[in-house]
Amino acid sequence: MRSVPDSVTERLSDLGNVPVAVPVLVLAVAYAAWRGRRRAAGAAALAMALVPALVIPFKQWTARPGPLEPWAAGYFPSGHTATAAVAYVGAALLVRPYTRRAWPTAAALVLTAATAVGLVLRGWHWPLDVLSSLLMCTPLLLGVRWAVRLSPRSTRRSSG
Repeated sequence: MRSVPDSVTERLSDLGNVPVAVPVLVLAVAYAAWRGRRRAAGAAALAMALVPALVIPFKQWTARPGPLEPWAAGYFPSGHTATAAVAYVGAALLVRPYTRRAWPTAAALVLTAATAVGLVLRGWHWPLDVLSSLLMCTPLLLGVRWAVRLSPRSTRRSSG
């Protein structure tokens, strides 16, 4: 018997669904572009577009079965974890220069970790599946970070 109810772990896992995570990144991309950081916004959008290009070939190549479905294949690496990491951390990287606070990064890390924990506790992924996704996405997020640092300062000023 599992210690965390399936309804909870399923909701945590859902944080990595495309309809949940990608809109967060889209809003951050739009905001960064509006504030004049088009290079950084483009880098974050490109990073998200590259997630399936990284994940799907590995899923097909390894054909790894899942913890609860040994007859099924394609569980390595975790696409939900990759989507969550790039969407939430990418959004935090885009928004953080305007907040000058650590909360966007903390929120992104909590959401990504919650997704990963939910996937493992629910039994949909092995811990290595989620860890490998995080490692695969690290270069993408470093690219976004690099683009954020190279982007010119905001051209729009607040009236406050």
